[in-house]
Amino acid sequence: MLAPERHELILRSLRRHGRLRVADLAAELGVSAITVRRDLAELDTAGLLRRVHGGAVGTTPAPVRGSQGNQPTIGIIVPSSTFYYTDVIRGAEATAERYGARLVLGVSGYDVAVEQERLEKVLGIGVAGLLLSTALGDGRAAEISRTLDSIDVPVVLMERAFGFPDVGREYDHVRTDHAYGAMLALRHLVSLGHRRIGINLNASVTAYWLRQGIARAAESLGVELFISPVALPARGEDPTTIAQHDKFLAECEAFGARAALVHSDEHAARLTERAMERGLRIPDDFAIVAYNDETAALAVIPLTAVCPPKLRLGEAACELLLRKLRTPPDQASATQHLSLLPELRVRESCGAALADRI
Repeated sequence: MLAPERHELILRSLRRHGRLRVADLAAELGVSAITVRRDLAELDTAGLLRRVHGGAVGTTPAPVRGSQGNQPTIGIIVPSSTFYYTDVIRGAEATAERYGARLVLGVSGYDVAVEQERLEKVLGIGVAGLLLSTALGDGRAAEISRTLDSIDVPVVLMERAFGFPDVGREYDHVRTDHAYGAMLALRHLVSLGHRRIGINLNASVTAYWLRQGIARAAESLGVELFISPVALPARGEDPTTIAQHDKFLAECEAFGARAALVHSDEHAARLTERAMERGLRIPDDFAIVAYNDETAALAVIPLTAVCPPKLRLGEAACELLLRKLRTPPDQASATQHLSLLPELRVRESCGAALADRI
């Protein structure tokens, strides 16, 4: 690799990280530490960086890349702009406005190819930083490693916690502790006397963390939990939809479960309707907790639901990114992993079922 190529890579890495270490650069560039020190000396002489003990920092806290005057532009890429992510976007937007920043939105529709296109467009306009909630969940982090590591502006992940060994470096992230949310729901049902509980999870990235919380709950709460393989439809009156709900209710009956945790609201609401059509009293005969709390309160019987802090998540992620952008290069901040706790909103769908009824 020629010196000019190395210099460009060094400066790009400096823009990304704010501070460089000789050992890290030598490993990244595949050259000796002596070569790196010589490159840093040349760049220092040219006024493009400032050498410090063990590495280099930027020369000055220059205007943020992607700024229009004093207004930085930041990108936000999300899988959807509706339901769950509506509040996430609103939170980020409110924070950006408060800090005098401009937000540019890209929506992937949970399509990896579309996501790549949106990333390229948003980065192409020269944003200063990026808020990113990828279409891929934490269980598929390795598939996006190369894309993440190629982004040359600060990135804050939202609702994703990618890290070593799946990606090349650690990223700032702000996420909901969904495992805690699952524990919160199950702990509430146990407090009402339920010792056997059926669980139905929507096929989404959130299920990755919910399963972890469910496993911990089974061990710590001493309850018997059954995770159903049935794919519950969110709506519909057709025979197939009805049969799926009946199948899950039959599984719960066979298991001896008089309560269920259902992800998400729409699936739980339709299940509630079907249970009532079959003559079950909610919550006396069958208690239900939903997960997400987007429309849970609007169900025919208002659903107790776990509510992730979606608005606060968008606010916290945007605030973290903007703080990073305003930090001088020689004062690079530590990488942060923030987990926000959801709350349980108790409604009529899981009232005080007495232990002697179970």
